[in-house]
Amino acid sequence: MEKLLLEKLNASTANERLTALKELLQLEKEKPVCRENDANNHIHTIYSFSPYSPTKAAYMAYKSGLTSAGIMDHDSLSGAIEFKKACEILGLGCTCGVEVRAKFNKGFGKINHPDQADCIYMAAHGVPTQNLKTFNEYLSFYREKRYLRDQKMCSLITEKYQKFGLSLDFNKDVYPLSQAHEGGTITERHLLYALAVKLEKAFGKTNRLVEFLGNDLGLEVSDKAKGYLVDAENPHLLYDLLGVLKSDTKFFYVDADEEMPVAEDFIKFAKEMGAIPAYAYLGDVGNSVTGDKKTAKFEDSFLDELVVELKKAGFLAIAYMPTRNTLPQLERIMKLCRENDFFEISGEDINSSRQKFACEALARPEFSHLIDSTWALIGHESISSNKGIEFGMFSNSSIASTPCLKDRIKKFAEIGRNTVKN
Repeated sequence: MEKLLLEKLNASTANERLTALKELLQLEKEKPVCRENDANNHIHTIYSFSPYSPTKAAYMAYKSGLTSAGIMDHDSLSGAIEFKKACEILGLGCTCGVEVRAKFNKGFGKINHPDQADCIYMAAHGVPTQNLKTFNEYLSFYREKRYLRDQKMCSLITEKYQKFGLSLDFNKDVYPLSQAHEGGTITERHLLYALAVKLEKAFGKTNRLVEFLGNDLGLEVSDKAKGYLVDAENPHLLYDLLGVLKSDTKFFYVDADEEMPVAEDFIKFAKEMGAIPAYAYLGDVGNSVTGDKKTAKFEDSFLDELVVELKKAGFLAIAYMPTRNTLPQLERIMKLCRENDFFEISGEDINSSRQKFACEALARPEFSHLIDSTWALIGHESISSNKGIEFGMFSNSSIASTPCLKDRIKKFAEIGRNTVKN
């Protein structure tokens, strides 16, 4: 029965998923071990790219012992209400945000986007409930433009693979993998996942698949990945295969244009909605901390100058991932945040079935402030939803009036913690 209910957490409708969650909790006798010094504010769902519905994503966070969870889909807030309901059922603190790519032409070239210059990944965190619909309608224009670009990239993939008897049809192979029919977006990962489906069908979990990737496509396949790809019992095969395919996107990547708002315009709109605009720090990759990132240069060589421009543009926060970067990188970004009065937000990018929802690094004393920041974010969203955005953390209300950001975070963290029903 429990196995069936687990499967239903990814059922076709939100009502089915939430009903299954309630029934599953009634069957489960033991609660997971609580990880109070942990948080994740960057969980993707099927409304962008992920193995998890909003309900199952919240459940996975709960089973990992997290006491809070944050949804963060690309170009879409369509899963936010379901996520909030699931978190309420589970007794989790909850925050809702959206991730976008935005135009940021300040002469830096490539910033935190691996494939395109003058383009940044950024987010709007803590979107108040009453503005989710309006914000999502604003995003619909960019989703539609993205679908058009997706189709162009789909054609380029087919051009390369058709000599192998493989092709991708956007409407038949890619669109059905998404929640575009319900306001979800379609990302480059959808294209590669659809290609992975074709490759599994053609080669299965065999050495021939590994040989095709290495010899015919010229892709680098690590020994670890090879082991995954030939494992007949591997439930993560398509995500592992996607990871290999993702190492070569240049042949099909088309620069985004109309699907991206200008950063300053997005910041202005996010603030009007009561959300907190945040820049997503990526950081150069040398010897990858996680062991799965290729050596690459991003914003570290001009980070000081970039932070000045972020402040001018109106950003209120910087988000970063403690498990992605080295300690010196993290110490530097934390120092810059404090010097420039930026709110610090953490989150581990969840979009694959192999990833852990927990972030053990947050239990370290140097990152303990990120736990309070998470609860402050939840408090900001809660009070903005219940009393109005004029009471949010960056407003001029009596609650937020203290000029010291650290003290303001403390106040809103207390509000956030009080939102969770014991």
